[in-house]
Amino acid sequence: MADPEKLFMVNVVTPDGVVFSHHCSIVEMRAIDGQRSIMYNHLPILTPLSIGEIRVKRSREMNEVVNHIAVSGGYFEFSDNVATIIADSAERSNKIDVSRAEAARKRAQDALKEAKAAHDQRSLERAQVALRRAVNRISVYNSGK
Repeated sequence: MADPEKLFMVNVVTPDGVVFSHHCSIVEMRAIDGQRSIMYNHLPILTPLSIGEIRVKRSREMNEVVNHIAVSGGYFEFSDNVATIIADSAERSNKIDVSRAEAARKRAQDALKEAKAAHDQRSLERAQVALRRAVNRISVYNSGK
C-alpha cells in the first residue's frame, strides 16, 4: 500500500475575503527574489510576492489537479504546515473575466504610450504596473484552461 500523502493547508485571502482554501501537496509562487516552491514540513518562511501566478497542486485523491490563481503582489507565510497568502487582489483562473483583462491591457498600453510621450515618470510607472497585472490575469486565465 502506498504511503499516505503529506498535505498541508493553503489559504489565499484578500480584503474582500477568502479566495481559496484547500489542502495541497505543493504551492509554487513568484516571490520578489525569485520562484519558490513549498511542500509539507517546509521551514517557516515569510516573503513578499511579485505580481504573478500561484500554482496549487492538489492531492492524489483530487487527481493532482493544479489550481491557478492570479495575485497582484502581497505576502506569503508558511508555518506549521499552513500556507497563507495575503494579497490586495487575487483571482482563480476560472473566475477571471478575460475580456475585461484584455480591455485593461489595452488601457495600460495606451497609458504607457501617453506617459512616454509626455516624459511623465510617475504615470509611466503606474502604467507599467497596470500592464503587468493585466498580462498576468490573461496568462493565468490561459494556464487554467
